[in-house]
Amino acid sequence: MQTAAILTWVLNEIQKLSPTFVYVVIFALVFGEAAIFLGFILPGETAVLVGGAVASRGHVNIFVLCGIVVVAAIIGDSVGYFVGERYGHRILGFPVIRHRRVALERALENLQKQGPRYVFIGRFTAFLRAVMPGLAGMSKMHYRRFFVANAAGGLVWGIGFTLLGYLAGSALAKVEHYASVGGLILLALVVTFFVWRHFRSKKKEQAEEAAWLAEHPDFDTGDPNAS
Repeated sequence: MQTAAILTWVLNEIQKLSPTFVYVVIFALVFGEAAIFLGFILPGETAVLVGGAVASRGHVNIFVLCGIVVVAAIIGDSVGYFVGERYGHRILGFPVIRHRRVALERALENLQKQGPRYVFIGRFTAFLRAVMPGLAGMSKMHYRRFFVANAAGGLVWGIGFTLLGYLAGSALAKVEHYASVGGLILLALVVTFFVWRHFRSKKKEQAEEAAWLAEHPDFDTGDPNAS
């Protein structure tokens, strides 16, 4: 099974690195997702899933990894909160963020309506995970309220996705070992599901943005080509 073999090769290459280096890289990626908006380039959950898969092979300790991911998520988001509180409106002018102004305004509006609940929910969406702490800081949400919701989300997300990667890594070895027609069909179904989920979420986001713009006809998107 070629796909499984490629993934196995990647994991084998990562296992050549020292466990300490693996821990540091995963911490940095999860921390930077919201602290420096690294999530716009590489979603932190990707690093967490890979780390969990590496842990399934015994190269790093799964319990230590869970702790590192949770701590990195909470600290990184706290930094993002204070960055947003102080420099939020300047950051909105960054090119990588400016073209998502509609999504940001919609998220900020939902944050003001739902408060800490929206902070918790945002942890499980790649875009919101990258911007939610900064938006919370901009909205002047009390840090204690933000911290409780953020810590709860970081705990559930961090442990959940690390264990998901761990289980996926264990299953990968079985898929590679039993390279049968059934295994190929299963892999094809999994890939198809994630592709469908990606396009469905994009379509849903576009529909939500269109509906939000219809409710806010005076909003300036900043797009010179917009009518």
